[in-house]
Amino acid sequence: MNLKNLRGDLLGGLTAAVVALPLALAFGNAALGEGGAIYGLYGAVVVGFLAALFGGTPAQVSGPTGPMSVTVAGVVASLAATGVSREISGGELLPLVMAAVVIGGLFQVLFGILKLGRYITLVPYSVISGFMSGIGVIILVLQIGPLLGINTRGGVLETLNTLFTNFQPNGAAIGVAVMTLAVVFLSPRKITQWVPSPLLALLIVTPLSIVMFGDAVPRIGSIPEGGLSFTMPNWSQHLPLLIRAGLVLAVLGAIDSLLTSLVADNISQTRHNSDRELIGQGIGNSVAGLLTGLPGAGATMRTVINIKSGGKTPISGMVHSLVLLVVLLGAGPLAAEIPTALLAGILIKVGLDIIDWGFLLRAHRLSAKTALVMYSVLLMTVFWDLIWAVLVGVFVANLLTIESLTEAQLEGMDADNRLIESDSGDSGSSSLEESSMSAVIKEESLSLEEKSLLEKCGGEVMLFRLRGPLSFGAAKGISDRMVLIRNYKILILDITEVPRLGVTATLAIEQMIEEANAKNRTAYVAGATGKVKERLSKFGIKGLVGSRREALEAALKDLG
Repeated sequence: MNLKNLRGDLLGGLTAAVVALPLALAFGNAALGEGGAIYGLYGAVVVGFLAALFGGTPAQVSGPTGPMSVTVAGVVASLAATGVSREISGGELLPLVMAAVVIGGLFQVLFGILKLGRYITLVPYSVISGFMSGIGVIILVLQIGPLLGINTRGGVLETLNTLFTNFQPNGAAIGVAVMTLAVVFLSPRKITQWVPSPLLALLIVTPLSIVMFGDAVPRIGSIPEGGLSFTMPNWSQHLPLLIRAGLVLAVLGAIDSLLTSLVADNISQTRHNSDRELIGQGIGNSVAGLLTGLPGAGATMRTVINIKSGGKTPISGMVHSLVLLVVLLGAGPLAAEIPTALLAGILIKVGLDIIDWGFLLRAHRLSAKTALVMYSVLLMTVFWDLIWAVLVGVFVANLLTIESLTEAQLEGMDADNRLIESDSGDSGSSSLEESSMSAVIKEESLSLEEKSLLEKCGGEVMLFRLRGPLSFGAAKGISDRMVLIRNYKILILDITEVPRLGVTATLAIEQMIEEANAKNRTAYVAGATGKVKERLSKFGIKGLVGSRREALEAALKDLG
């Protein structure tokens, strides 16, 4: 293992642990209800360490996340519907839930062995956005009860029914919630860059709640002594339900982790191994289930903070877990005093952050069909079923993509009846070409004037050409090439030969432009016409120019 970045990894892991502590407790409480917070911390320790050790994303930090905690809460509700007691301590619930966690981890390992990682992220953005926003809404609804001091259990509909039929708020809990929300939303950036707002709320509000409200506010309560311990899951009962729950955990965990891996690649300018990441996450979750820990996935906020704090290798993820283990062994009595309303306040912030507000508020202006898919997936996620929401969304989105590609191909035939061959073979692939002074691909497609302008740029320009209809399948290819931006001063995206541009591919282009601008690079998009130009304009893409030649002229002027 590489120790060259040991100092950065130690700092990154320590910082990630500081952020992870309150979130792990909050997710545990959200997933298992009263008394469940400590199992979230168990999961952060086990999954975080093993996923870092065996995973394929060097700087990724794993642990309980919003989607995973929502899924576990659904498992609890399903088991309760069969007559299983919701009591955690000494009851039959915990061994059954952990059986589902172990099964989910084994499914993830199988996904990795079968090399399915590359396919899991090939999901249209409209589906991912609707799904993640739905998860955010579920978290918000499930935390209304704890926020008000009302004991609610079950899913969204059951929670809402309890709130309407038994609305008896606890004034002390509301007071704690208000203080927590004030801290997490209003803390100055000068403070939160050193102490994350969730931890700040934990340190400030907990002692204040003891002094101001005493026993009037519900708290986490006593936690098991001795830390992690092996517990044999119960596979003898409700096996069909547990297998289905395990499959849901595996799929959601895979999507959650691999999307975070893409974020990590973008920030660290590296490329992850999707299949190895699935195997690492699966091992972590399987062992977590055996040690009564909640399942986890790659955690975006913790991963970003780790990388920005200096973490670059798996050592940082393991350090994060070891720090949490020390806290677990030494701070049990203190954790018992944390109010559940405080954890609910932290999760309200998490839920709002998960909702994809940027796309949610502009989807209807971009494409009516895309907006319909996104909102439908959101509603199905909240009120029906997580996995079915994704499956139905992907099916409908693929039908719409096929329809759109067919229209684009028919328009091309009408425009030129000599066209007998297409550059893109199917809805999930496109021709992606890069050219520069050091590596010119198919330069014969450039005119003499364009070749001359490219040579005058002195190797400082990357000409990135996109060809053929670009659907969501091309988006990952575009995103993977963002690592090349750092090698050039000016980026030119040539989409002259792109007759059709999907929403997901457009978002990938938008991200590439933003990434270039963030690194103080100039970016141009050349050759957009018709519906492609109209879509880019609706997205607010900056740097649109007329032709490839005009983009090269502008680049030469910028360099001069």
